[in-house]
Amino acid sequence: MAKFEIKDTFYLDGEPFKVISGAFHFFRTVPEYWEDRLLKLKAMGCNTVETYIPWNLIEPEQGRFNFEGMCDVEGFLKLATKLGLYIIVRPSPYICAEWEFGGLPAWLLKDRNMRLRVSYKPFLDAVEEYYKVLFPKITGYQIDNGGNIILMQVENEYGYYANDHEYMNTMVELMRKHGVTVPLITSDGPYHESYRGGSVPGALPTGNFGSGTEKRFGVLSEYTNGGPSMCAEFWVGWFDHWGNGGHMKGNLVQSCEDLDKMLELGNVSIYMFEGGTNFGFMNGSNYYDALTPDVTSYDYDGLLTEDGRITEKYRKFKEIIEKHTGKAEVLEFTDAPRKSYGKLECTGKVSLFSVADDLSTPVKLSYTTNMEDLGQNYGYILYRSHLHSEAGIAKLRLWETADRANVFVDENPLITLYDKELGSEHDIALDKYLACSTPAMMLAGKFMAENGLTPETAMGAISEAGLSTGSFMGLNEKFDILVENMGRVNFGPMMETQRKGICRCVQINGHMHNGWDIYTLPLDNIDKVDFDKEYKENVPAFYRFEFEGGEKGDTFLDFEGWGKGVAFINGFNLGRFWEIGPQKRLYIPAPLIREGRNEIVIFETEGKAPGTIELKDEPDIG
Repeated sequence: MAKFEIKDTFYLDGEPFKVISGAFHFFRTVPEYWEDRLLKLKAMGCNTVETYIPWNLIEPEQGRFNFEGMCDVEGFLKLATKLGLYIIVRPSPYICAEWEFGGLPAWLLKDRNMRLRVSYKPFLDAVEEYYKVLFPKITGYQIDNGGNIILMQVENEYGYYANDHEYMNTMVELMRKHGVTVPLITSDGPYHESYRGGSVPGALPTGNFGSGTEKRFGVLSEYTNGGPSMCAEFWVGWFDHWGNGGHMKGNLVQSCEDLDKMLELGNVSIYMFEGGTNFGFMNGSNYYDALTPDVTSYDYDGLLTEDGRITEKYRKFKEIIEKHTGKAEVLEFTDAPRKSYGKLECTGKVSLFSVADDLSTPVKLSYTTNMEDLGQNYGYILYRSHLHSEAGIAKLRLWETADRANVFVDENPLITLYDKELGSEHDIALDKYLACSTPAMMLAGKFMAENGLTPETAMGAISEAGLSTGSFMGLNEKFDILVENMGRVNFGPMMETQRKGICRCVQINGHMHNGWDIYTLPLDNIDKVDFDKEYKENVPAFYRFEFEGGEKGDTFLDFEGWGKGVAFINGFNLGRFWEIGPQKRLYIPAPLIREGRNEIVIFETEGKAPGTIELKDEPDIG
């Protein structure tokens, strides 16, 4: 068996070994394309591939594990080994990665006392139960077991988060207990406090940074005990969040200079070699002064585009690597074709309110509660009630609500609230409220306006005039709140506040409103959407489009004119779209397209639906 060691440098079977790695997250690319991406990595001159493993995909429900499709960890390890690449595995529990909740499973938040990434026994117990299942899948691929895994990482950027050394020691103990025998590393921001907080005996500290290599390695060297210097995440670009004004890009000239210096002084893993896609509801978010959810594309301005095309950055990096290692192996690979399927007309549409009972069985509660308490992890949640005692809605406040709420009266839009707006009390103009109410309400409103009356003083006058005071008060008038989980925060202490939906209460006119039917809408069953039911404009709705696959190619769904929502192809969740950009098209890999009839379903929440979409042969990420 081969042997990998950490001494003054890395050694493979007794010979010095320079780690030249690229980050590729197998769970962000369809499995049919894994080999193409890995061949391109090797052809650039890299000898190693690095990947995270996302706990939330592997154990989507507590005790239920998934190792199929894009979660086929063993399939990926086998492929990388077959292609002659060494492997660095970063196996959770926390991965950051601009990934939903940093890879932690949302079901952890069912525990109202949950403390994440510290010595809190229920968290540690959950990690160990996960490791009991995960590590038997991967330890057989370690280099001293005949495989190609040379390093594994303990936790991730822990010094940025906390400094619970007992917790970090426990993480090492759990990994060793469950069969990890290769050398361990940690990775942290390149600062003294980060290394002091995130390092752990028995693991080599490494740094994550995108520039200033000599200075960063200088700080790192104070913590490696004479061991090698390695940049475990060499940031060559950055990620985008909705509304950031344009696609984030790295500085190619600076990146080339830093790569050259890293290879001169130490070791590197390029982040990202290929970024891939946050399919489904898997984008993460950050929260500093405000919520900033990440877009669906994780292009990251990597060395390969989101759909795997070679970039100028790839070519420049290849030249620098070959300068240090000699000519890379010549390998053959062919880019998947890009194809335009043209403009598609809508073939069916139906309002969410018409099919809510087909998609979900409502939970009847006096009070509102969050997604996690109802066993829901991602997507949307609909709170339905009736205005049974209120004299209309003059003031509205949603307490402890995340992340975005569309509010409706009588299935007509009243107000949309996002992030910090949710916790404030909002005055609802009478004319706006009446405009989305029943005819009787509108009549009552007209009477009030003509007579200079307010909701609180109008009852007697309306009754004397022969109008229905019951209708005026809103009795039995529908009241709906659709809340979207925009992606849980993946970095920092806000992670412990990531319960989604209406966690506390809805306050109308200063009092708490009770009596709710709550529909969990993870949208993992859109095959149940009945397009023969009623459609209504300006409300959340589903739209169906169809096309023939024919000669298949990668394509890009252009959502110009649409508002906000999520798209599916043949039941597969492609991810979110939002008119505010910067991303303007969603990537559809060819393996998701069938040779015959294909169905695209758009769920749109803002009532902005032009009735057509277009499948184009070029991306547009701003």
